[in-house]
Amino acid sequence: MIDFALTITDTGWLTTFQDLGRRDAERLGVPSGGAADQHSAAVANLLVGNTRDAVLIESMGGELAFVPERDVLVAVTGAPSRVTVGGADVVQWSPVLVPAGAEMRISETPFGMRVYAAVAGALETERFLGSAAPDARMGFTQQIARGSRIVLRSWFAGFPGATFPQALFRLPVPVPTFPAGPWAIDAVLGPDSARIRGIRELIESSTYAVTDRSNHVGLRLNGPVLHPEGDDEIVSHGVPIGALEVPHADELIVLGRYRTLTAGYPIVGFATRTALARLGQAGPGRELRFRWVERSAAAHAAATAEESLRVLETSVHSAFDALAPARL
Repeated sequence: MIDFALTITDTGWLTTFQDLGRRDAERLGVPSGGAADQHSAAVANLLVGNTRDAVLIESMGGELAFVPERDVLVAVTGAPSRVTVGGADVVQWSPVLVPAGAEMRISETPFGMRVYAAVAGALETERFLGSAAPDARMGFTQQIARGSRIVLRSWFAGFPGATFPQALFRLPVPVPTFPAGPWAIDAVLGPDSARIRGIRELIESSTYAVTDRSNHVGLRLNGPVLHPEGDDEIVSHGVPIGALEVPHADELIVLGRYRTLTAGYPIVGFATRTALARLGQAGPGRELRFRWVERSAAAHAAATAEESLRVLETSVHSAFDALAPARL
């Protein structure tokens, strides 16, 4: 293992350290946080041989660029982007060798909000309740600025030869789609859907647009809603990630990984686990259409997605064993 630095030469609107979030923090009243697009973050780490919950870099908007002091292995996932190394185009959703002194640049992201860059090894940063995930409300911003030098503790010392053998790129990578039109979001009915007559049919038949008041706490959606009849009070209750909440205002909110843990608004549905990653890429103006699915279908989709990550992890390990990367 050896320590060396990555120098950040450009950042997007917001570039931070990130991981998959805090475990068991919610029993302390702290949201789990973590990457909004958990799928892209996990895949990026697996592609470079890290554990899926390793620290990586998340960038929102603009361009992200960095220069390593030594050769590094990098994978870029998330929103479709142009990725270059030393000015030459390289592929996204694949392990890429970035030579010492060469700049990797990520730009031109027409669809989606977040890009993830994982580097083989451990990026050094502070932790809060065991996680590198930022939580601005707790004063733990984790923001990365232009000119920052990020220390990487890496095992990677290059592959034999100057380039990867072709076989390394034949990995079963589960790459999501980012259509230009409205994105379909699967959801299951929530406990308060029966309290609001017609809400199921209204949500399923309507198109909702993400507003610029959205953030890590939740996506605020502009579109038709209905409210409960009468003025019966809803006792404050726990709310999971992905809950579809109807506040007093005429909007629909999909709660994210930094939501408060309790609320007193009607919960009419829950975005499925596999839909959460797509929601994590939905920026202002993005149109969404919800479709109701059964809980059994949602569970099956989640199990299928998990199996795809396990297959990828096994394939990467097999590829690395065959290529025999040099280790420090």
